[in-house]
Amino acid sequence: MSNNKQLSYGTLATTRKIWGRDSNQILDLLPSSLSIQDSEFRIVFYNQNFKKNFGDALGRRCYSVYKGSDNICPFCPVKESFGDKRIHIREETVKLLNGKCCQMLIQTSPIVNAYGEVTAVIDMATNITQVKTDRKELATLGQSIAQLSHGIKNILEGLQGGAYVVDEGLKDADLNLIEKGWNIVNKNIFEVTDFVKNILHSSKRPRLRFEMASPGQLVKDSVALFKEKGSGLQIRLREQVNPYLPEVSVDTAGLRRVLNNLIWNAMEACMNDKLKKNHFVSVKTDFYDDDHFMFEITDNGIGMDQATQQKIFDDFFSTKGSSGTGLGLAVVDKIINMHGGKIEVTSKQGKGTKFTVILKI
Repeated sequence: MSNNKQLSYGTLATTRKIWGRDSNQILDLLPSSLSIQDSEFRIVFYNQNFKKNFGDALGRRCYSVYKGSDNICPFCPVKESFGDKRIHIREETVKLLNGKCCQMLIQTSPIVNAYGEVTAVIDMATNITQVKTDRKELATLGQSIAQLSHGIKNILEGLQGGAYVVDEGLKDADLNLIEKGWNIVNKNIFEVTDFVKNILHSSKRPRLRFEMASPGQLVKDSVALFKEKGSGLQIRLREQVNPYLPEVSVDTAGLRRVLNNLIWNAMEACMNDKLKKNHFVSVKTDFYDDDHFMFEITDNGIGMDQATQQKIFDDFFSTKGSSGTGLGLAVVDKIINMHGGKIEVTSKQGKGTKFTVILKI
């Protein structure tokens, strides 16, 4: 037996003697994972809940158990308790025995001997993953209601304005005025439809329904949806499809929402760009590598700075002021993550933006 193991079992025996058999049974009833660590971050004692979550970790270092790492974690609360003899609380993402990651609330408390020296630290980890999820969903619901009320108000005003123009055109039998009013109404119908779909995707966890589909056909369908609108906005939509891409197993409804959101986002970037006369949105699908394919949506619109690029996938972050919900790209990110894929963005202010969606074949 190694010195480390001898020390661990020796310290464990001492710990059990201190706590007593009844105390150990009480600790085993705790809903939290409790461990005691020595000055070298070795686990010298744990309760049954800890063993259930992390396995037999006696003698192992905590950062190896929690993170699968060979190095101490930055801002380690155990290290801080050894240093200042105080209680520390921190949230950490840890990996459980079953391979799943979860959010833990870590609270550390120093054990001090008669000489005022910290001989060990108690580490109590409480799984708060569900609490965090529920809190986020409640926050999303509240913000969704607020955004929905404000957004619907703006859209209704647009619909009323368009309807008024149509009425005036009908009174005067003016087809040009009727067409102008109908374009306003049609635009706001599209806006409210897209808006409500994003709210629904954001506020629930949809169950993916996988089926075989052609990436090229998905691109063609989405581009066709926006072709007429793009023509009216003087934005040229173009598609590029690799005919040799195989059919893939995907949630077609989800990927259509991804493509529609990205295309509309690109078109809005072009509309906001007043410096160029000619604008385009390019939608491409091709092999990314031997095991992955990609969707690539490129525009020559207004572009984004680095700070904006880091926030665009956050819920309710928008660069469009009162006209944006901040949900479109958050929904895109959510659907792609549920497919096990990833999305990359490159952009330059004044030049344009490229979104690349990478998914398994």
